[in-house]
Amino acid sequence: MTFRDDALAGQHIVISGGAGAIGVGIVRKLVEHGAQVTVNDIVAPDEARQRLQTAGVKLESTHYVQADLTLEADVRRLIAAAREKFGPVHNALCHVGTVFPGPLLDITLAEWEKTQSVNVTTAFLLGQAAAKAMIEDHIQGQLIFTSSWVAQVPWPEIGPYNASKAAMNQLMRSFARELATEGIRANAIAPGIVGVGLAKWQWDTDPTYRARAQKAIPLGDMQLLDSVADAFLFMCSPASRYMTGSILTVDGGCSLYPMD
Repeated sequence: MTFRDDALAGQHIVISGGAGAIGVGIVRKLVEHGAQVTVNDIVAPDEARQRLQTAGVKLESTHYVQADLTLEADVRRLIAAAREKFGPVHNALCHVGTVFPGPLLDITLAEWEKTQSVNVTTAFLLGQAAAKAMIEDHIQGQLIFTSSWVAQVPWPEIGPYNASKAAMNQLMRSFARELATEGIRANAIAPGIVGVGLAKWQWDTDPTYRARAQKAIPLGDMQLLDSVADAFLFMCSPASRYMTGSILTVDGGCSLYPMD
């Protein structure tokens, strides 16, 4: 993907879940193109910085804030710390997520509630707080939600996750509809089966999962982390300036048809 190295120069971007397997790749791409990034996660600061450094992120362009975004007070603290460090927020990436694999008949209420809290409630709270800050700072910014192709084509044995991503899509559209008069946009990015983290571990260790995943990906291979990061680079750049209420699907064709 061809973008100038300074495509995001002058931008301040906040990302939740930025120390995770996919998050660090997104942060690296944004920083490489000139952004200053406030990174949020729940891991300890030393561990987060180590993960970012190992991923090749220039730490001087980042600021890490440890916070649990299921808590409204922590969300407010994150946005306050971000603005204090790098100034007004231009893009807020509601990226953090979790999944509890297993058949729906075996999922506990605690697992269901945790999935909705981490995947949907954090997106609502961060989107709300970031939008309020943008309005206060007179910034026509953007909220970007990490959705998934499974919001439309449910993947077996991650039912709570499927439902949470469907809810996130509608939450994003609601933000887009209500914030348009403020010049604030909201969009989502829906990756496919990415070759890092839990999906990669299952691919490498579970032959049944691998066979099912290979069948589900028309382009054949697991998604490269860089292709996910490229989608975020595009969406954060001025090239997406006329998009709002949209879902950018980058899934290798997984959503083209339901699994048999």
